[in-house]
Amino acid sequence: MVPASPLGRRAPAPRLIRLALVSSAAAVAFFLVAVATQDASADGETRSLSFFHTHRRDSTTITFRRNGRYDEQALTQLNWYLRDWRNDEPAKMDPRLFDVLWEVYRESGSREPIHIISSYRSPKTNAMLRRRSSGVSEHSQHMLGKAMDIRLPDVDTARLRAIAMKLQYGGVGYYPSSEFVHVDTGNVRAWPRMTQDQLARLFPNGKTLHLPTNGRPLPGYEEAKAEILPRNAALAAQATSGGSSSSIVTALFGRKEPPRPTPAAPNVQLAAATTPEIPETALALAPVPPRRPKDLIQIASVEPPRPPRPERPVVLAALPAPTPSASIEPIIGLDRKASVKALFDPRTAFLDLGFSQGVKSDLTTTQFTGPAVKPLPMRAPQPVRQASAMHGTGL
Repeated sequence: MVPASPLGRRAPAPRLIRLALVSSAAAVAFFLVAVATQDASADGETRSLSFFHTHRRDSTTITFRRNGRYDEQALTQLNWYLRDWRNDEPAKMDPRLFDVLWEVYRESGSREPIHIISSYRSPKTNAMLRRRSSGVSEHSQHMLGKAMDIRLPDVDTARLRAIAMKLQYGGVGYYPSSEFVHVDTGNVRAWPRMTQDQLARLFPNGKTLHLPTNGRPLPGYEEAKAEILPRNAALAAQATSGGSSSSIVTALFGRKEPPRPTPAAPNVQLAAATTPEIPETALALAPVPPRRPKDLIQIASVEPPRPPRPERPVVLAALPAPTPSASIEPIIGLDRKASVKALFDPRTAFLDLGFSQGVKSDLTTTQFTGPAVKPLPMRAPQPVRQASAMHGTGL
């Protein structure tokens, strides 16, 4: 039985008292973290990251924070650089992830750029990887732009895992065979889980949200919840507000600044006209001109077509009439002598006498201008042998 108080009410149970204390401690820790974050941003901290993409084989260095605020142009560059390298599909990455990587990189003391194994994954790529391997989550943080698989060439993978787990900003995956560590901004968790002794060596004070393999939290689990959860919430609110720490409380509790009063328009007074005022009765009696029909108004509103440009006159040059060329009078007639004489006349070489030869013959090797039939050469008559005539009678 719980003892009654002097006023007749029951005294609060010890469990309720502990919950109240934890809630109060969480609220105080939250405001302390918010104030600390405001101080860090007020210092004008500038943060840069250097990456090397192991698949595309390209590198870059981008300053994502300037004077304590996120640089929107730098975030846009990071969104494109961390795109899905399989189909070049970009996504909006969580700015908190860059802060987490910056903390991990600073704590590791590395001097090499961060090697990227995987960053953003499109849903199509994630489904393809799930068909190949059962170790790919269906609702992977990579699809939300909140995860990255990294490697530091000059830092041992086990040490890189321990650094990321001690920060307790989100999830940490350990892949020693592939030599990379998964880092995301989701809930604080780790896989594979450490044993109770390994986790106790990593957190000597026991203040951690990580659970060992047996599922039993360390002694400082409740204190870690009171400190780590408000800190991560403040970081998420800061990322939502664009990195400005002065608006963390505004982003969380919805407080809005009062609207600024708009400046009143200047009161300009126009000088009164010197012409006397016309009474309304006179205006009513004045004849009103007839209204133009709507079709005429539409026609008048249309811009009249421009007159066509005058065409240039085409002047034809007066050409002289063609003079008939001197022709050769035909000489061939009914007279045979005249016809034969015309054949050997040199002027007939330019006339078309109507001769056509289907196959060219070798009548001459030069331009033959004589008659159509070449005369055959005449052979001289051979003398008759007298001997045969003389002895012909003796046979």
